Parts: sequence; C-alpha cells; structure tokens
Amino acid sequence: MQKKPYSPKPTRPKTNKPRVNRGRREALHKINGFITAQEVRVVGEGIESGVYSISEARKIAEAMELDLVEISPNAEPPVCKVVDYNKFLYEQKKKMKELKATAIVNEVKEIRFGPNTDEHDVDFKIKHATKFLGEGAKVRAYVFFKGRTIIYKERGYDLLMRFANKLVEDGIAKLESPPKQEGKKMIILLGPVKK
Repeated sequence: MQKKPYSPKPTRPKTNKPRVNRGRREALHKINGFITAQEVRVVGEGIESGVYSISEARKIAEAMELDLVEISPNAEPPVCKVVDYNKFLYEQKKKMKELKATAIVNEVKEIRFGPNTDEHDVDFKIKHATKFLGEGAKVRAYVFFKGRTIIYKERGYDLLMRFANKLVEDGIAKLESPPKQEGKKMIILLGPVKK
C-alpha cells in the first residue's frame, strides 16, 4: 500500500465578518470594515496610541496582519484595539471563567420540622445544619403546619428558637431572620459564622 504524499491543511482566508454569538444573530464586537465611527482611539501592543481616522486605523491593523476590534463603542471617540480577534475572544472567555470561579455562591439548605418534632429528631437535624453551615451554606429551617396543627404556633416558634439558639451558642451560626409565619410555614434563616 502506497502512502499519500503529505499536503498541508488549506488555511481559510481571513474575513472581515464579525464573529456571531450562537443562538443570537448579533455580533459580539464590530471589527474591521463593520466599524462605523469616523475617528477612533487606537490601542494595542507595539502601536502608538492615539486618535486616528478609521481608514488610517484599518491600515495600521492590516500592516500588522491583525484585526481592528471596537472594544469600547460608547467612548468618545470609540476605542479600538489592534489584535488577533480569535485570540481576543479566547482571552475574554478565559477571564469570564475566572470571574465565575471566584464568584461566591450563597447556597440555602432547607430543614423541615413538624410542630410535634421529638427532641431526638431536633438534635439529629442540628447535626445536619452544622454540616451545612460548615460548608458555607445558609440554613432555612421551617415548621410546616399540616391541617389542624396550625393551632400549635407557639410550639413551632419554641422549636425553631431552641434549634437556632443551640447553633448560635455553639458559635456555628448567626441568626439572619427571626421566626416568621408565611402561610402554613414558620421560617427562620441562619447564616454561617465567618472564620
């Protein structure tokens, strides 16, 4: 069997079409021929920053074999960067990922009680709440009044306060909102103590 001679992959010619968001049909940025301003402030590596006419700015980008990308369209005059557009998009995606990774997500875990919950069950649920608070999540504990049990509101209030006091006394949680009635539920919110 004869091997085929190696031929390099054909490269696609550079186009002036702006990259389009999937799902939406609007461009992420105006690039090259799609920039409509008459004058732009040009920035980039190895370029003398300054205000140029759009034709001069395009010539600078073409001379460096890069794209002219409008990065701040609302500025006066609009700011354009001379950069490889694909590399520019990649770096922006990377920055967005880093921002998402560092963003703090406040998770709220729920713990449900009945108005006649036994003391042993309360201790068991305190252990769960301790675990959730240790992981940095907030705990939303509530007493659900089913049918006629609504007449035991005081029991529900006492139960939630015992639950909250135990966690606050142990230095695990802080009370964010006291017990309040919402329909058939009495709810209390506890947050983790920052160390």
